[in-house]
Amino acid sequence: MAIDDQIEIFPSGPLNASVRPPGSKSITNRAVICAAFGSGESVLEGALDSDDTRVMLESLQRLGIAVELSGSTLRVSGGEPRPAGLVELFVGNSGTTMRFLGAMLATCHGRFRLDGVPRMRERPIGDLLDTLEQLGVSAGSERSNRCPPVLIDANGLAGGRAEVRGDISSQFLSGLLMACPRARRQVTLCVNGELVSQPYVEMTLGVMRAFGAEVEATGLREFRIPGGQRYQARHYAVEPDASAASYFWAAAAIAGGSVTVEGLTSDSLQGDVRFVDCLRQMGCEIRTGNAAITVVGRPLRGIDVDMNAISDTVQTLVAVALFADGPTTIRGVAHIRHKETDRIGDLAREVRKLGATVDELPDGLRIQPGPLRGAVIDTYQDHRMAMSLSLPGLRTPGVVIRDPACTAKTYPGFFRDLRKLTTP
Repeated sequence: MAIDDQIEIFPSGPLNASVRPPGSKSITNRAVICAAFGSGESVLEGALDSDDTRVMLESLQRLGIAVELSGSTLRVSGGEPRPAGLVELFVGNSGTTMRFLGAMLATCHGRFRLDGVPRMRERPIGDLLDTLEQLGVSAGSERSNRCPPVLIDANGLAGGRAEVRGDISSQFLSGLLMACPRARRQVTLCVNGELVSQPYVEMTLGVMRAFGAEVEATGLREFRIPGGQRYQARHYAVEPDASAASYFWAAAAIAGGSVTVEGLTSDSLQGDVRFVDCLRQMGCEIRTGNAAITVVGRPLRGIDVDMNAISDTVQTLVAVALFADGPTTIRGVAHIRHKETDRIGDLAREVRKLGATVDELPDGLRIQPGPLRGAVIDTYQDHRMAMSLSLPGLRTPGVVIRDPACTAKTYPGFFRDLRKLTTP
């Protein structure tokens, strides 16, 4: 499998392999925010080196914060940006960087402009700006669609009470939570509406507390964060990425045999380890061991599942559903239309190329398996589209993935690791 403008996936037969994915993007970017705006030097072991994390690190460097990445070890010397003039930050298509930095910069002093690629200019951020304005921050969008570029004229965060919508992206709330300990007085954040991707908010709280912040949460509906806090430097171990692990667990479900993912347990900080529960419902055998989870492929059946809490693995489950006996219905994920691409509409379009019948639902999809065929899959510059829709090629000849290099956003070595997994 040579990485070029496209790559063909070849059937593998049953698997018998183990793999350790790179560090979690979600944990890496949360930990680096807490370290960068805290005191002293923190060392993050197992940090992810990918396009998304490099965008975050480059932005921090432009703000004058010292960061040094060597392999998977990241050193961060905390500090507070005090720019003399407008600081321009380019975040590519990293929604995490846009939302986390957008909130954190509101606690600083200075003028900041955050922009990204054309797709970023279509990704909503108005709800974050609304909450910042409730807290007295001058923050706004340059565009009528209330998407980036974003301008922030910051003079510190006073504190107070504010509401944040929860139904578009949990990253709005996560960014605000990480910023609020730096406010001058207590902040109370109230979630308005359904909170999507709740495990990611629990992850945020876990990372914040690891770096010394105090947060009082009431059922993930109201959060009280004392002001005047400083994050404390520390050594911190980043778990392997559970979203990335889902592709290898799914490979076992599709191709048969077994795949062990090392470094993850059911007690992981990442909610996406619960993807294996979906595979168990579909008929797979799940084995948990000492810092490892193994999936053993078995005959698959369709399921009806709410994936709101693990929405980054929707595309992976769709790939598995193609090989199930009976239809699979995925619900609770309307918000994934606002990701790197429309992960409902565009996913349905590509899966139909493979021979399945796919119905778009208001909040998800229904997949009816059919006789499968090879196809050339468009990825829409979406890393998860490329990784998940490569998996049907483990059983179906002729699956070709366009723009495989888009996986560099979170997993530059994905196709190399997939090749190792499927090579006897």
